[in-house]
Amino acid sequence: MASRRRRGWWLAALLACSWPALAAYDAARVLEVAAARSPRLADQAQALVQLIERDSTLDEAQRLKDINDFFNRRIAFKDDQTVWGVPDYWASPLESLEKRAGDCEDYAIAKYFSLAASGVATAKLRMVYVRARLGGQSLAHMVLAYYAQPGAEPLILDNLRPEVLPASQRADLTPVFSFNTEGLWQGVGPVTAGDPLARLSLWRELVAKVKAEGFL
Repeated sequence: MASRRRRGWWLAALLACSWPALAAYDAARVLEVAAARSPRLADQAQALVQLIERDSTLDEAQRLKDINDFFNRRIAFKDDQTVWGVPDYWASPLESLEKRAGDCEDYAIAKYFSLAASGVATAKLRMVYVRARLGGQSLAHMVLAYYAQPGAEPLILDNLRPEVLPASQRADLTPVFSFNTEGLWQGVGPVTAGDPLARLSLWRELVAKVKAEGFL
């Protein structure tokens, strides 16, 4: 019964979605911004752009795996205080690659915008705040969820687990609320809770950075 209720939560979270246009990705802009910052970042950005371009011709399941692996391997988990000197900071994909470090939000952010750049509709993607059971504790955590279609069981991209798994196989995660560039959803119902750009100042600032970098 508990697993059915959990799966129902994940499913309910997407029922209010429509399918908008794809993100306006500019690979040349991504490479230009990266090259202006550092040679090391330019190399990282080149690898990402090449992956995005290759994956844009593949099925979405393969894109999920490739992008998930790319960032899980290249970013070391470190908290924002260590990386940025502040308690909470949402890094853009290029910022995370430049630092080669980030926390759970940064992994999810990088995967979200990279998948959007590869052609995955952003309405299929949700940044999801969860409670994660880890080492006997319940911790605040963020993952990226992918819905192949409205009402489908989502696949979860997470830095805690290397593989992309259906939500029903992540009994360690309890969703709290989710958002993307189209809306913010809370609780267990299908009703949107408003514009995330108004509700989440960190998200608003992040979207501006990502647009400037060419991802959106």
